[in-house]
Amino acid sequence: MKQSTPAAGQGPAEIGQEASVPVPAAASGGPVSHAIFRLARLHRMFAGQLLRRIGLHPGQELVMMHLWELGPQRQTDLVRLLDSDAATMTRTVRRLEQAGFVRRRPSPTDKRASLIEPTAASHALRREVEQVWSRLEDLSTAGLTDDERTAALATLERLEHNLVQAAADQSLGTEAEG
Repeated sequence: MKQSTPAAGQGPAEIGQEASVPVPAAASGGPVSHAIFRLARLHRMFAGQLLRRIGLHPGQELVMMHLWELGPQRQTDLVRLLDSDAATMTRTVRRLEQAGFVRRRPSPTDKRASLIEPTAASHALRREVEQVWSRLEDLSTAGLTDDERTAALATLERLEHNLVQAAADQSLGTEAEG
């Protein structure tokens, strides 16, 4: 397989991968970043297709996973857990509530807060979500050996660590200036 690139012999083509979209010359300084963008787009597309079959949108299953695992949570805690923003989480919780997968109840310890909790209907959905994630994993890692899967995961975790560190360094620099 060959990658569609303006300049042959650069980037992922060297390791025999085929890009799903042509890599613009302006992205030649960031072939890994461009590959991450393409991969994330395709992964989200497949996740969306699989999740729609069970009545969810991408991201909603992550909220449900945390609620199933941790029990009722304040919305602000969900924002932190999922590294989301308040407006996105508000929309997500509202849609899950309308679908009957979560409900709000007053917090027993904080009169100003409410807890988001999974409903019985969502517990029935858990197995389907687990199956969707298994299918997505199979699609994403098809043809990889166990060692390649382990190496891919380690590489992705390293890339994530690098970006988390860069964000922390950037925020420390901003605080030092202020």
